Amino acid sequence: MGNDLPISLLREGFTVLASVGAPFLGALLVVGLIVGVIQAATQINDSALGFLPKLCTGIGISWMFGHWAMERLAGYLVIAFNRMSMH
Repeated sequence: MGNDLPISLLREGFTVLASVGAPFLGALLVVGLIVGVIQAATQINDSALGFLPKLCTGIGISWMFGHWAMERLAGYLVIAFNRMSMH
């Protein structure tokens, strides 16, 4: 195993992780911002009001993008194992 293989696998892994995590983090960020603005405008600072929309958003995004995310992560894992076995 050469010195460049672990570094390239790590770089590719972080790229895959960022592309898979971006829809989840983006949606949760938008919902958190909207809830924060609503809480500031109405001065209702209930913790459930901030948590439940984010929970529902996380479940919805997982339902919509979960299959794609698992395929992408599994594909990277197969490629990484194949590249490690060749060296």
